[in-house]
Amino acid sequence: MWHYFFAALALMLVFEGIMPFLSPERWRSFVNKLALQSDRSLRIMGFVTMIIGVGILTVLHLFFDII
Repeated sequence: MWHYFFAALALMLVFEGIMPFLSPERWRSFVNKLALQSDRSLRIMGFVTMIIGVGILTVLHLFFDII
C-alpha cells in the first residue's frame, strides 16, 4: 500500500518540476501572480483541485481497477 503513496508522490514531484525546468521566467511570473491572490481564491482553487483529483482517482478505480 505504501508503494502507491510513494509512487504518487514521486509523480507529483515530476509534474511540479516540469514548468520551472522548461520555462523558469513564466513559472516565476505565475507564482508572483498567485501570491497576490486572496486567501479565499486560493482556498477555492485548492478545493477544486482536490475534487478533480478525487474524481480522477474514482474513475481510475471504477473503470480500470488501478487503485
